[in-house]
Amino acid sequence: MDERADWLRLIKLPGLAVAAKRRLLARFGSPAAVLGASGDALEGVAARHVAALAAGRQAEVDAELAWLAGGEGRDLVTLADPRYPPQLAATPGAPLALFTIGDAAQLAARQVAIVGSRNPTPAGAATATALAAALAKAGIHVTSGLAVGIDAAAHHGALAGGGATVAVTGCGPDRIYPRANTGLFHAIAGGGGVIASEFVPGTPPIGANFPRRNAVIAGLALGVLVVEAAKRSGSLITARQAGDMGREVFAVPGPIQSPLTKGAHRLLRDGAKLVETVEDILEELPDAGADTVTLDGALNKADSVPAASGVGTAATKFEKTVLDAIGFTPAAADEIIGRTGLDAQTVSAILMEMELRGVVAICPGGSYVRVPASAQQVNA
Repeated sequence: MDERADWLRLIKLPGLAVAAKRRLLARFGSPAAVLGASGDALEGVAARHVAALAAGRQAEVDAELAWLAGGEGRDLVTLADPRYPPQLAATPGAPLALFTIGDAAQLAARQVAIVGSRNPTPAGAATATALAAALAKAGIHVTSGLAVGIDAAAHHGALAGGGATVAVTGCGPDRIYPRANTGLFHAIAGGGGVIASEFVPGTPPIGANFPRRNAVIAGLALGVLVVEAAKRSGSLITARQAGDMGREVFAVPGPIQSPLTKGAHRLLRDGAKLVETVEDILEELPDAGADTVTLDGALNKADSVPAASGVGTAATKFEKTVLDAIGFTPAAADEIIGRTGLDAQTVSAILMEMELRGVVAICPGGSYVRVPASAQQVNA
């Protein structure tokens, strides 16, 4: 019989938390031995539950085994597997197994997690992309949760930097959530990275799953970097979990007026390390090194917008004036008008033209922000 079937039955065993199941594994040596033990030995779980489990959920186990066998790159990495990441195994709530798609060996690589808002500013997304690419070039894998926003930017940045990325999901491995990241999902799975989930195939992306997903992200990583997070962001939960596990916590500061920087600033007040350059991260990771890339440098490269964008040496005087009046934090149209001294009709026409070319973007609330060159390239 496939040994993975016993692991799947143990995962489904009712009445016991993961930590208790791990203690039983340590005592009995294997899932088969645990499942064959008496009810008393199973810390109060009646033998009838185990018998009912074996009989009543066999169809589920068979379906999960069929899913594993049904596609290239699908795997089940259990605690007994040498590919199971040791940094995750060292955490008390580590799952018994991870369903994976892609290169499961990447789970054990040195990783830094990048998390943040699902609705970032273009500058925040560009920051996550630039730092992820720099980490990838330094040989550090980038881990995140495959959500839209900062998560997606981090995954894209790692791929653009020529590195591998680990995407931890809050649903079964057969589900792609959100659907908007379908292309990214396949790019990670087929590009040397790995999709990982502790949830069995068929599990929907319900809210209760995401704190567990976040704990796996924190457990996999040497440190967690937060880029743009509101006061009650789930990213702060991931950062707190990382801190509780003894991992490094990093945060990128931002303008004090922005609600998307409140969470990162709270972390900084609580002792997180402020990140201005990728070196700020790498110096906390032993034996890591890379060329220093400052955030200002990464973002201000947009001052030299490629000629293809239509803004730069070939731009009209007024376009250059409007672009210079827009920073990397949101600015309302009337603020831009006041800074430039141009009339509203002229500013509106120029903003519309630059938005169509991807040089500026509209933020929630109708304000505008410059799109850094790095983000323009990623979005292209």
